[in-house]
Amino acid sequence: MALQRREFLKAAGLAGAAIAAGGANWLRAASAQDRPGEADAQVAVLNVSSQEGIIPGDSLKEKVERMAEWGFQGVEPGGGGLAGRIDEIKAAIDGTPIKVSAICGGYSGVPISHVEEERTRFKQSFKELLSAAAAVGSTGVIVVPAFNNQTELSNREARPILIEVLKEIGEHAVSVGSRALLEPLNRGEAFFLRQLADAAAICRDVGSPGVCMMGDFYHMNIEETSDRGAFISAGKYLHHVHLASRRRVLPGQDERSFVEGFRGLKDIGYQGFCSLECGCDGDRTVEIPKAVKFLRQQWEEAHV
Repeated sequence: MALQRREFLKAAGLAGAAIAAGGANWLRAASAQDRPGEADAQVAVLNVSSQEGIIPGDSLKEKVERMAEWGFQGVEPGGGGLAGRIDEIKAAIDGTPIKVSAICGGYSGVPISHVEEERTRFKQSFKELLSAAAAVGSTGVIVVPAFNNQTELSNREARPILIEVLKEIGEHAVSVGSRALLEPLNRGEAFFLRQLADAAAICRDVGSPGVCMMGDFYHMNIEETSDRGAFISAGKYLHHVHLASRRRVLPGQDERSFVEGFRGLKDIGYQGFCSLECGCDGDRTVEIPKAVKFLRQQWEEAHV
């Protein structure tokens, strides 16, 4: 029997409310389909890290001690000269709760250069960096396929070349116990690889546990329509996150919210590091601890 108009509207309203209430559960379920067995086993955690150059101190040891005092869990060293810093890094974190998160930069060459010699140079230097990263227990080494003006290849030409290069890189990464971490940038810095879903698709096509990806809140603010959706699209391939506000200063120093992004990290059961890569307005010894507190408050607000 047909519903009367009032009964129909009431039923439609109840159905809409049920759909809205179940939205977060649907997102988690959709994400879990790509990660069989992971969603139920992992509860997301906020492991706060920082690039070493952001932290004040005359030595890495002094910086790490400050980080431990301020509630950090990780430090992100620069990749330049990493092989010669292995003992220094190990000594700095020894006896502290701080671990090495990602390694940023430090390689030469360009993965998707139109010049084959540049691609070869990249592979050689990046393999050396991966070996050093593994020696200090790092989660992986960040790699950008190409910045603007570093290649003459189109997107269509660059993608299969990148996948071929990364398959070789992934094999070495697995052999030493590390991983490459693809970083999507914004259009002002790179024409190739600007969204997390694209990076995840490349990781999928490479098909190696040695090739994963990261996300950066600063770039995501420019390129993504949804922080939460972007992290869900990254799923199991996400192994590092960079933190910066809209103005690329410390979280909490402008209006940039991290709540929706943190909801996405909770949806996928994220276990990696979230690392500061930004400037600072004011005294770092005052503002950095405030930023850590702000991030933990935002994490608590990110109910899923």
